[in-house]
Order: sequence, then structure tokens, then C-alpha cells
Amino acid sequence: MTKTTVTAAFVMIGDEILSGRTTDKNLNFLATNLTEMGINLKEVRVVPDVESEIIAAVNAVKNKFDYIFTSGGIGPTHDDITSLSIAKAFGDELVQNQEATEILIKYYGIENINEARLKMAFVPKTAKLLDNPVSSAPGFRIANVFVMAGVPKIFQAMFEAAKKELEVGKKVKSKEIRISLTESIIAKDLEDLQNQYPEVSMGSYPFDGGTSLVFRSNDYEILEKSVKEMAELLERIKSASIISVS
Repeated sequence: MTKTTVTAAFVMIGDEILSGRTTDKNLNFLATNLTEMGINLKEVRVVPDVESEIIAAVNAVKNKFDYIFTSGGIGPTHDDITSLSIAKAFGDELVQNQEATEILIKYYGIENINEARLKMAFVPKTAKLLDNPVSSAPGFRIANVFVMAGVPKIFQAMFEAAKKELEVGKKVKSKEIRISLTESIIAKDLEDLQNQYPEVSMGSYPFDGGTSLVFRSNDYEILEKSVKEMAELLERIKSASIISVS
């Protein structure tokens, strides 16, 4: 049976993101795919390659949401400390996984395996591997946390493996009313309507010449009702203020 609401958080790990050296592409991919699956991405955190920061971030969200996804820090270099940090967050032991070792040997060849490459075979003892068909080094899952690479192509491949293990929720639908009024004119009415329908997420987004009102919910009946009431309010505020409803 599909759950009404399934939630998730995303922890992006890496000094290169915080410095602006790397432009993140994983957030949009993850948010889009989770939304399509009926999973609500509720929180995003960006933390540096610092063990205590990673542990604190994961501990802060792992019991708050159904699923946690992380990106970055599982490569072969000295600053790739995500696997160890995740193990510590769960009070688990970081061990050399035999299956991961065999995957790396097959990919690189036994003659090309070195200490740095073998580092990518170390995961928490209780973790389950996530397949990486792009560059072989696997991600992993421990409890409700999915640990994946930061490179977008690899992140996406690992997500394909992870999504097979996800319980989906009821999909959120959205409705948009585009109006010729500014936000300030409808702000109070929109706030009152939001208080009346807490099951519906309501937002206003200005554009040149008007405002876009977006309503989102997985309760489709209440969604339609709230949009209808907003349209009636708008007609009372100013006739013909609605540009479109979609």
C-alpha cells in the first residue's frame, strides 16, 4: 500500500561545493526524481569535508526523515572521509568489503590495484552496496541513508540502484494561477487561505507583469478546493485579474 507521505533529506558533502569551485548538479536531479516518485525532499544541507560536520549533519536528519541521500567524499583521496564519517554516525565499524574489493579488482585489473583504489572498498560493516556501472566503485546504504558519489553521472547511476529500494508515497500534484496583480495585493488573502488549508503548500512568485501562485498537495480534492477558493477571491479583489490556471 502506498504511504500518503514519504520524506527525504539531502546532505551534500565537499569543500569544493562550498567554495564555488564545483557547481552542484545533483540537487535538481534528486529533487525532480523524488518528486516523480511521490517522495518529498524536505531539507538540504551542505557540509565541508570535516568528519565532525558530516556526522552531525547525518545524525540531525537520519531520524527526522524516511530517507537520507548524501553526495561526495567516497573517492580514493585523503579528503574522501564520508564512508568513515557515516560509519561513526551509526556506531559501526569501517571494514574492507570483500564484494567491493572484487568489483574494483575486476574493473582495474589486479596489477593496477593500489592502496588508494582499495580505499573505495571500505564501507560500514552493516552496509549494503549500491551498484556503480559507470566507474565500478560502489556506493552503499546503511539503514535509511544512501551514500553516493558527487560526480553527477555516477550519482545518477547510483540513484538508479537506490530507487529500487525506496518506498514511494502518493505523488504531489501542483496547480498554478497566474495573475496580473502584485504579491502585496493578495498577500493577506493568500496567508488566510494557507491557514485554512494546511494540507496544501502555497507559494507566490512574482514575474514581470504579475504573480504566479503555486498550490501543491497530495490531497487532490483539497487541492482543487483551495484553488477554486483562491480564484473566487481574486475575482472579488479585481475582476479579470486571472491570466491563466493550469
